[in-house]
This record gives sequence, C-alpha cells and structure tokens, in this order.
Amino acid sequence: MKIAIVEDDINMRKSLEIAMSDYKEFEVITFKNAIDALKKLDDSFDLIITDINMPKMDGIEFVKELGGRFEVIIMTGNATLSRAIESIHLGVKDFLLKPFDIDALISAIKREDKILKAKKTIKSPTQSASDFLGTSTALTKVLSIAKKASATDASILLLGESGVGKEVFSSYIHKNSPRAKKPFVAINMAAIPENLIESELFGFEKGAFTDAQEAKAGQFELANGGTLFLDEIGEMPYGVQAKLLRALQEKEVRRLGSSKAIKIDIRIISATNANLDEKIKNSEFREDLYYRLNTIPLHIPPLRERKDEILPIAEAICKQNCQKYGFEEKSFSTEAKSELLDYSWPGNIRELISVVERSVILSENQEIQKDELYLETRK
Repeated sequence: MKIAIVEDDINMRKSLEIAMSDYKEFEVITFKNAIDALKKLDDSFDLIITDINMPKMDGIEFVKELGGRFEVIIMTGNATLSRAIESIHLGVKDFLLKPFDIDALISAIKREDKILKAKKTIKSPTQSASDFLGTSTALTKVLSIAKKASATDASILLLGESGVGKEVFSSYIHKNSPRAKKPFVAINMAAIPENLIESELFGFEKGAFTDAQEAKAGQFELANGGTLFLDEIGEMPYGVQAKLLRALQEKEVRRLGSSKAIKIDIRIISATNANLDEKIKNSEFREDLYYRLNTIPLHIPPLRERKDEILPIAEAICKQNCQKYGFEEKSFSTEAKSELLDYSWPGNIRELISVVERSVILSENQEIQKDELYLETRK
C-alpha cells in the first residue's frame, strides 16, 4: 500500500515516517506541504494522510483539490466540529486528533485498506455505463441522443454541472459504439499540473526533459483505435489547445523530444462545466477547437431536475455500501427520503454518493434517519 503523508511540522513528519517504517506492507512518501504533494501524487498512491493546518494550502482545500481520487485520513492538533463536518462532506471517513498513538493511525490505515479492496471488487452503480438507475424523462431524452451519436465517430461535447455523470455518459457512448472492444481512456485536465499536460497527452522520448529517464506513450497513443475522453476540457492551457487541434486535424501526434509522427485513429469525447463561450470571448479557449469538439453537444441535466432518480440511486448506493462495509442491510426512513427529495443537490450525483455513504457509516440503526444525512448545513 503506497501512502502519502502531508505534514508541515518536520518533527511530526519524521516521527510518522520512522514509526511506519516498521510496517513493511506500507510504502510511505512524505511531503512538507500540499502544493508539493499535488505535484507528485499520481494513481500509484492508495491513501493520503494530511494535516489540516498547513501554510500555502490547508488540508481541507487540499482534499478539495484531490477531487475524490484517493482515500484520505485527516489529522489535526486543534480540531473543531465544523472542520470535522466539512471534511466528512468531502468524503473523509477518518479524522485523528493529535496527539495520537501509532496504533490508532495503523488501525485507521487498515480500515481504509479494507475500503480500497472492497471498491475493487464491488462495482459502483454510477460507474456502469449501461446501468442508469431510475432514469427520468429528462435523462431519457439525452440518452436517446447519446445512443444515436455513439454509432458515429462524431466528436461529442458533454455539458453540465460538476458531478452530473459526464464520465459515465462518455463510457456509455463508447460501449455502444463500433469502438467498444478498443481502449477507453479518460483524462481530467483539471487534475494534471499545467506543465505536465502536454507530455501526458502526447507522450515523450527518453531525455526529452530532465526527469524523462525512459520513453512513455501519451494518452492519444494509449487510446488508439478507441475513445479518448477529455474531461474538464475548459481547463486545458491555451498553448496546448493548438497542439490538440493539430493532432485532431492531422490525425497524428509527436512525442516530446521526437520528430517522428505517430498516426492515431481515435474518437474524441470531451466534457466541461465551464462556459466555453465566455472563455472564447476572453481568449482563454480557441474557437476553432471548440467547433472541432462540439459536433454533437449533449447537455446533461442536473440532479435537481431528475427528482425521480434520487431515491433509486440512493437506495442502490446504500445497499452497495452495506455490502462493502459488512453492515446489515439499511434503509431510509420516510423523513430521510423526503429530505433527500427536497434537497437541491448542488454537487449532483457525486454529492449523493458521498451523502449516502456517510449516512450508512454513521447511522446507529438499520433505518437511516433524517438527521443522519447531515444535509441541513448545506440547504
């Protein structure tokens, strides 16, 4: 298990590093602040352990930047109830108050390890491209257009608020396309440091830059023959946009440090919650690239406009999490169901998943009550 510890106090950081060196099953990498950590974190990490009070970027902002990509344990020397609740809203399940002994930390790590293993074996309903639970009239219309578009190679631009399920839609389109047996590669522009986006997309040759110790294929090459999903396309740096446009027009890419062109055959699906028209006016997004990506626009409605999906999704996620954590099956009380339906869901399905998982963990009985949803602070 690969663990990142983010702690600005050097003594605390070194103490944790030494204490955890006795546990050979853990590979521990430490960082002195969140900014440094964000530059180095990649999919090889399993768990993040972070302090709350840190310079430059505090632990709560850091967790927001992680965007749910990792399991997180928060530690702090001056916890407040509001900060604890805020971290819970972000999906954090373990909150350690300093000073704590190493056994408490190891127990928390083992709980997170159990969650990670369970996630690998239990399929989340929101990640199944063919299983849109409780589809509403609003969603059915969008699915109909997506199904028609999937039969072609036309570029599709998915539009909608954060958390509405744009990656699920992109996977749905891929799996219903002639490219279904070829790779589906997803990349989030907002999750990659600006100076690494070009090499991530197009790859690089050995020696292309200081840390390039071996050649690496980019996401375009990895998706060859299949579909490349570019999430948060509005966050792509302006300079890289020109290279993306050229790659799409010429159907070829060049790795950094190479003059050799590599032919590509891919279908592009992109997504954004940004106002691209506004970005074009502000010279932040290329108009020619916009038209290249926007052959078929798909507007995915927010969850508040798909009310009849809320309870079926919530109940499915509840059942899934009961299985994941080894709990007896739980259900929602009548008042809790009303609360779920009345809530505006600014974070959409992503927020619903987090709320239900939290309520399953924190509820005392088999019937989840209204106050165990912790929604009143967000209304």
